[in-house]
Amino acid sequence: MHFPEKLTVNWVRQAYENGLDPRELIAEIVKRADACSEYNIWIEKPSMELCESYISALPPDRENYPLWGIPFAIKDNIDLVGVPTTAACPAFGYTPKKSAFVVDKLIKAGAIPVGKTNLDQFATGLVGTRSPYGEVHNAYQPELISGGSSSGSAVAVALGQAVFALGTDTAGSGRVPAMLNALVGYKPPVGSWSTSGVVPACASLDCVTVFANTLEEAELVDKAARGYDDDCAWSGHFENKGKRLPDKIFLPSEEPQFYGDFREIYREKWNSAVSRIESLGIRVERISYKPFFDTAKILYEGAYVAERWQDLKDFIREAPDALFPVTEKILRTGEKHSAADLFGDLHSLQRYRHMTESLLHNAVMIMPTAGGTFTREQVRNSPVETNSLMGLYTNHCNLLDLAAIAVPENSTDREYPFGITIFGLSTDECLISAAAERFLGSESMELAVCGLHKRDRELEYQITQLGGRFVRHTKTADEYKLFDLGDKPGMIRADGDTNSIAVDIYRLPKSSFGRFMENVKMPLCIGDVRLKDGSVVKGFLCEAKGTENAKDITAHGEY
Repeated sequence: MHFPEKLTVNWVRQAYENGLDPRELIAEIVKRADACSEYNIWIEKPSMELCESYISALPPDRENYPLWGIPFAIKDNIDLVGVPTTAACPAFGYTPKKSAFVVDKLIKAGAIPVGKTNLDQFATGLVGTRSPYGEVHNAYQPELISGGSSSGSAVAVALGQAVFALGTDTAGSGRVPAMLNALVGYKPPVGSWSTSGVVPACASLDCVTVFANTLEEAELVDKAARGYDDDCAWSGHFENKGKRLPDKIFLPSEEPQFYGDFREIYREKWNSAVSRIESLGIRVERISYKPFFDTAKILYEGAYVAERWQDLKDFIREAPDALFPVTEKILRTGEKHSAADLFGDLHSLQRYRHMTESLLHNAVMIMPTAGGTFTREQVRNSPVETNSLMGLYTNHCNLLDLAAIAVPENSTDREYPFGITIFGLSTDECLISAAAERFLGSESMELAVCGLHKRDRELEYQITQLGGRFVRHTKTADEYKLFDLGDKPGMIRADGDTNSIAVDIYRLPKSSFGRFMENVKMPLCIGDVRLKDGSVVKGFLCEAKGTENAKDITAHGEY
């Protein structure tokens, strides 16, 4: 059987319907994990031995188990019974006698745990490089960071070694890796998913999160995982309000800070995302982001870091050499704060929360998930500064009791993936889910046309009525032939006497592409077209057979 590059719920379900055995799927995942060992994704690697008991326990009736046979990965600060939990610190490791509450719920829904993933030690970091098990490589450009702290979880999904993966999020760890690996990162409200069986970072702020390829898959996992837990002091009850579009969207009035070697690329992608947001049919207003920056400072620059120290101080004092130096340095800053410091921060935070509750009533806020990225070497050379920059637009979230969904600006981007995060009140997940769905539905692709679909020509309406918009006039690379088919042109890529062909570029919503294809009849087809600047877009091409008796108009360079 041919396995796709990415594993999705729909593909796995269909493959099972067609006779695929779960063991065959796990064998493929084991093979993929072995082939990517240098990426340092796993602490406990996928194996048939680990998965066999879960496969054997799968019930025969799939219909009552929404995640039947779906492989998932678990961040190694979340317990899986019988498998060591290390939090990326071997000296801290222990073997749990039961699984974390959310893991148990997912297994009961039919999901198969395939392994434990690498992370920034004790979930302290947003870069994915702070682990004795190795720096986790970005899924698409290995020299770049993966994001953290849920680094291995994100890369496992991006490289098709799991359908979905659990992470945790205190300061952005379930969102930054989603952006850098072109995934959806869903961060539910604090307390909606139990944290029983999770190594605490800041216990009052910690969330278990999910990485998935689509919003629908993240929502499927959320439905199976959430629920009140009597044994979790932070667990709460949350009303399911379905989905409802917000009355307004808030964007920052000042330009976000972009950083790193690729800052201009990320600035351009943000501006593109803003244009899409402004076309969603929801009122957009601009606000200052300064209150959210000020809130974020409380997490690491204020007394809140003492919560991290409180949970780990005994271990650190007993085994100081067991930690990464940068991790220990950050955690030890919690020693210096007094109760007065903490209450001062709590009072400030309450004012920010009050402001946010009023501001985001029936509204959402959208920011870049991150303003750039770095090479792993750059992070090694400047571990604190680079990490801090990665959290500019994430650290405020849990402090303000917000829910968030990080979504890709372009889900097919494999060079420098960028994404936005949609924030809403914890009581209004319905708003961020609907806004994310609307934004993702507006994702578009570039389409090159060379004939009657060009601007102001007879068939342009077939593109514009589906939401397509003209972008620019340009030319193809100098490697095409053009033929007059009588009522339309036919362009083929060829050798010999070729030319660059004048084309128009449109942006067409991906959700409309299937409907547009209904208009494309033989001998025309849609394929890859190389442009003069070297980029490749989808565009009209022609079957070679369709040009056999057609007039060659290549020299004209247009139709």
